[in-house]
Amino acid sequence: MVTFIGFSTIDQYKKFTLVDYDLIKRDFLNALSIQQGSMPGRPDYGTTLWSYVFEPQMPGTQQAILTELQRVAGGDPRLYILDAVTYPQENGMLIELSVQVVNSSTVELLSVMFDEETRRASYI
Repeated sequence: MVTFIGFSTIDQYKKFTLVDYDLIKRDFLNALSIQQGSMPGRPDYGTTLWSYVFEPQMPGTQQAILTELQRVAGGDPRLYILDAVTYPQENGMLIELSVQVVNSSTVELLSVMFDEETRRASYI
């Protein structure tokens, strides 16, 4: 089995090493927290999901959100999104994702909150 090893100081105290699924989740959340085009030298990194936060939840908007999530996840060869459902919230948008780690049969449910006030994406 392949083990993914990385480092993160976000929400970590004394132990900065992340492995496997925890690392994949952190990398994906980092990509969702960055506005596309704002990272120097990497104009395709990040997401445009922030432009959909207060849009009406019409079928076309839902499809655009799913397409954008799959594009962002496509930048990480370890992750595959099976399904996504969006829920409008008072201060942003909640997205529930069914994700699968490549080379694994386990499907995980992730809930990501896009908070317009803090301009951050976070897991719930």
